[in-house]
Amino acid sequence: LYCSPEDSLGRRSCQTALEEILDGVTRSVAPILPHLAEEVYLHAPGHDKAETLFKSGWIKSSSVWRRPGLEEAVEGACAIRDSFLSSIPGKNASQYDLTIALEPGLLFELMEPLQEEPTSTSSQLAELMMAARVNLTNKLPRDLHPEALLSHGTFLTNLEGGVSREDSPYSIAVTPTYAARCPRCRRYTSESTHCLCPRCQTVVSRAG
Repeated sequence: LYCSPEDSLGRRSCQTALEEILDGVTRSVAPILPHLAEEVYLHAPGHDKAETLFKSGWIKSSSVWRRPGLEEAVEGACAIRDSFLSSIPGKNASQYDLTIALEPGLLFELMEPLQEEPTSTSSQLAELMMAARVNLTNKLPRDLHPEALLSHGTFLTNLEGGVSREDSPYSIAVTPTYAARCPRCRRYTSESTHCLCPRCQTVVSRAG
């Protein structure tokens, strides 16, 4: 919301999701908090200001939001993130690079849409992990940093109500990042503390 270009797909989709969530929560609490719900509705975007919440219907769901496999992908990512955070107790996750090794299989296929490139500092997977950089691969590299923290686990991937089930083993390697904190987005993705990271440089140059 605050770091991506104003008209970027990521920022616009985030705004759309927040608007849908606000609308659903507002309609859910309306029967027990009618005055609060009505006030929120009057200040929310996306409808006529003269319209009242209580004449606009109940919660509106759409099949557009249904993406098979997305929920399982996020659940798998959260399980891996738990292993990551457990390996650095009390430390700032954003100061570490994370390598995730997944064997070819169901979980890897689900995870790929969250990060289409092998390594990224700004993918959805990197955002979920809260790491400086995420490397997504089939196996851990042999030339790991001597200080790398290794962890292993298994996630049960369960699709379509159990029609597709698979135990998906994973391994992670955690290393301190060599990147500096960007003064704009405050993520550890910059070459030095005095210059912007590549993403912020692109956004600022476009805005200028």
